[in-house]
Amino acid sequence: MSNSWFKKSGWFYVPASWQAVVMVLLALIFCITVFTAIDRHSHSVSDTFYGIFPYFTCVFLLLNWIGSNTSGHRKSESARSVTSSTEF
Repeated sequence: MSNSWFKKSGWFYVPASWQAVVMVLLALIFCITVFTAIDRHSHSVSDTFYGIFPYFTCVFLLLNWIGSNTSGHRKSESARSVTSSTEF
């Protein structure tokens, strides 16, 4: 069973399985819902941006974390041992 839900493409993680597509769709549905709820009570564009910022940031950080943990792209063991051997 493959653990690679996402694949790394530059700074971003692109969905590579149906599980990743479901995660992205859930995140988009949540963001659209938050946007419509916040925008309904906003008086200006800046009100909307300030209102959606914490929600969008948390969702995209969570997606990034899930992508980094399920992409199969890990740091090599030798890179970790080099940094630990340079400590005094």
